[in-house]
Amino acid sequence: MLEDNIPEIRTDIPHSARIWNYWMGGKDNYEVDRLAGDAGVQVDPEIGTMAVESRQFLVRAVRYVAGEAGVRQFLDIGTGLPTMQNTHEVAQSVAPDSKIVYVDNDPMVLTHARALLTNTTPEGVTSYVDCDYHRPEQIIADARNVLNFTQPIGVMFMGVLGHAHTYDDLRRIVSTVMDAVPSGSYLTMWDGTTDSQAYVTLCANYAKTGGAPYIPRPREEIRAVFDGLEMVPPGFVSITQWQATDAEGNEPKPISAYGAVARKP
Repeated sequence: MLEDNIPEIRTDIPHSARIWNYWMGGKDNYEVDRLAGDAGVQVDPEIGTMAVESRQFLVRAVRYVAGEAGVRQFLDIGTGLPTMQNTHEVAQSVAPDSKIVYVDNDPMVLTHARALLTNTTPEGVTSYVDCDYHRPEQIIADARNVLNFTQPIGVMFMGVLGHAHTYDDLRRIVSTVMDAVPSGSYLTMWDGTTDSQAYVTLCANYAKTGGAPYIPRPREEIRAVFDGLEMVPPGFVSITQWQATDAEGNEPKPISAYGAVARKP
């Protein structure tokens, strides 16, 4: 599944996965990414919080799907750079026999996947598909080599669908994958919204750097991706508020990143 001919990694153009890694406190980034990341924080001071909270949402969601829902297979599409508490680590800590297939097509992500996306348990399986998510049929075909599509699968799109070329592409990508998985599967998805003008401006500025554009979308458009699925409480909310409370037991403050976990009936 991993290609030997990896394209040259550009270090002169900022890259969203590396900038996100920087905002999360990781070290897999270059000076150009750190400069872009610092400039982004000046435009949208909330972006660092979004990066950190997105990983906490992933952890809570995977624990739910692997634990309470009992799912043993995960398809994490657009995984990005491995950091801390990756999907396989969380799932296999709950259910050691979990199988995880990561999907990305970025050369830097691919390089790190070879080294870091490895099993944490003897019973588990961790694999990687090199594919652009605009080709969901190919993702499904490759994932079938590892996952059993007659059993429930946890499908994940974690803050990546803003790179979809159009909203119609976004809906097509998600629906193609969800149509391929059986009843009892789950969709976990979040994305940045247009609620924050600062975030919208940040994304527009990033596109001017030569990086692949990231398109924030209205909350209603992201919510519509879950049509036909059964929402897990508390439903479609800010990622800071999905099954989360602060140290005092209160509901955390929302940010301009919304998502949900939902079951395919």
